[in-house]
This record gives sequence, C-alpha cells and structure tokens, in this order.
Amino acid sequence: MKFYDCKPAPSPRRVRVFMAEKGIEIPTVQVDLRNGEHLKPEFRAINPHCTVPVLVLDDGTRLVSTAAIWRYLEETRADPPLMGTTATEKAVIADTQWRIEAEGFMAIAEALRNSTPGMKDRAVTGPVNYAQIPELAARGRQRAEVFLGRLDEMVGTKPFLCGDRYTVADIDAMIAVDFAKWIKLELPAGAANARRWYASVASRPSARA
Repeated sequence: MKFYDCKPAPSPRRVRVFMAEKGIEIPTVQVDLRNGEHLKPEFRAINPHCTVPVLVLDDGTRLVSTAAIWRYLEETRADPPLMGTTATEKAVIADTQWRIEAEGFMAIAEALRNSTPGMKDRAVTGPVNYAQIPELAARGRQRAEVFLGRLDEMVGTKPFLCGDRYTVADIDAMIAVDFAKWIKLELPAGAANARRWYASVASRPSARA
C-alpha cells in the first residue's frame, strides 16, 4: 500500500491519527499542496479529484476520502475498534462524526478558503477553480464559532464524545479544534467539559501523528 499525505493539512491528519491508534504503518508520499503539486498531471493521474488523503491498496484500488480509508483500515485491522462494535454504537459514532464534519470542518474550511490570499480562486477543493466569496468567509467563521460553543454540550461529562471509548468522533473533533486555530478561533473559555476532553485526547501519542 501507499499513503499520499500532506503533513500540515487537517484531512490527511485524520487518517494519520487513526493509523497511529491502530499501530499501522504505511509507506507515505508527501504532496506539496502549497505549491500546487496536487494539481499537476502526475498527481491527477493518481487522484483526479486533486485532494489528499489517498490510499492506494496492494491491488491498485485507490481510496480518496477519509471515510473510505477509515472503513478499509477498520475492516482489515479491527483492534482497537474506532468506529464502533455494535449496530447502535456504530450508528451513534457515525452520526456524531457527520455532525463534526458538517458543522465544524466544513465551516472552518469555508471561512479559511474564502479569505486566505494564497487560496485566491481556490475557494473549493478539487480540480475546478472557484472564486472566493467574502460573505461566505464571514458565514463560515460564524458557523465555526457556533460549533466550538456546542462541543461542550456534545462532550458533557463523558470521557469521550460517544461514551467511554475513544473513536473517530474524537479524532475529528480534536483536529477540528486545531483547524479552527487557523482562523484564530478556539474553544470558549467557559467550556469546561470540552476543554477537559480536548486536553485528554490531545495528550494521546497518536495526536502527534
């Protein structure tokens, strides 16, 4: 197998943390997003969507989304389970992870990609250029603030977002909190539950992956 990564980017980090939790090591190729390597013909031949992460399996199958890579690795390396074990647990984790991605990641990306000068005409990931819309940057920032405020309630008094076990929901929420720092946002000062949870998950060795 071969893993296409970009060390600074949040999306492939979601896979790196997942692999670290499972003790999986895969040969890795770094893709220079800052200098547009993902838009060059050589990388388009690997992933025409022009995004990372990408996992190329032994048989040549290419998985080009975090969700697909997670699922493949979970199915092939069951322990420790990061996506649930029972039908209910799997559904709750999927629900929570979807909310984090939709309300957190997408909001932060909307704010960042519509305001950063270096992303001019690259407001949306992928092979097609889209112009920045300043109003979307403002809306994204507002949405991200709402998400960070809601994390305290989502965590509550539980050790982890979905209960007593660390899951992909914790991976995504931790990285979303770190991603929010790119637009100078952080967990509210009074969010005691979320801050306690974040300190715990960020101290895991996998968080440094």
